[in-house]
Order: sequence, then structure tokens, then C-alpha cells
Amino acid sequence: MKFNRRRLILGLYVLALIVITELVTGYLKLPAWPAFVAWVLFFGEHMNPKRAPHILIGAAAGIGLVMLAPLAIGLLAHLIGVEWGRLIYILAAVYAIFAFGEMIPLVLSNYTFMFFTVAGLALATPNPNPQLWLLVEAVGGGLLIGATILVGRILPAPSAAEAAH
Repeated sequence: MKFNRRRLILGLYVLALIVITELVTGYLKLPAWPAFVAWVLFFGEHMNPKRAPHILIGAAAGIGLVMLAPLAIGLLAHLIGVEWGRLIYILAAVYAIFAFGEMIPLVLSNYTFMFFTVAGLALATPNPNPQLWLLVEAVGGGLLIGATILVGRILPAPSAAEAAH
């Protein structure tokens, strides 16, 4: 196994971005997870800049579905009870993601499903704030993804030998 110099340097930038994000979100008492989850999804897409809008918009839609939940579940609860209303809402949201994802992939995608799931779980944390999560995802996730794209463009391209491995 040969070391990839470019990846080693990029890894240091990633560590620096983690430290900066943790310090800023800690100081401002903001949840860092929405930005980090968006960033991880970007890495899962092999840092492809063309996928960034899909990640950020899909993630926002997932959090938006969580924000819509109390209203929808409240309306359903009058008809079928809270537990059934919650289940029907979750099923409808997940079905919409899968059924209409090919029609509007920028909005409904696996990123939407990921954030709908994670944000839904985060509702159980003390003082949940989906509006704040949406802001952190959009701004913080956008900044982390943008910084990664910028660093990737600044770093020298891998040599032919590195690219072959």
C-alpha cells in the first residue's frame, strides 16, 4: 500500500475543519450534527461538487418533513388517534420520498430520507429545534462542503502513479 500524499493533506484539512466547526458551534451553542451529516453525505458522493445541491436541498427537505410532522400528525390525531396519526405520517413521508424521488430528485432523495430519519430521532434530545437544525444544515453543511471543494481544487492533482492506486 502506497501513501497518497494528496489524501494525507486533505485529511489534515478535514481535521482542521472539524476543530473549527466544533469550536464555533460550541461557542454559539449550536448543534453541529446537521452540518456534519451533510458533509459525510458529500464524502459518500466522492466529494463530487455536482452532488452538493442535491445533498443540501434533500437534507433541508428531510428536516422540513420533520417540521411539518406536528401539524400533520395533529390533524390526523383527531381522526385516528396520535399513534396511528404518527405512523401514517411517517409512512406517507417515506412513500413520497421513494415514489416521487425520480420525479423531483433534487428535493426527494436518499439525503431527504437520511435527514428525515436522523432529525426524527433528534426530536428525542433535550430542547429539539428543527428550525435551527435546518439553518445549521444549510449554512454549516454548505460551508463545510464548499471548503472541501475549495481545498480539493487548491491541492495539486495526484500524479499518474498515485491515480493508478
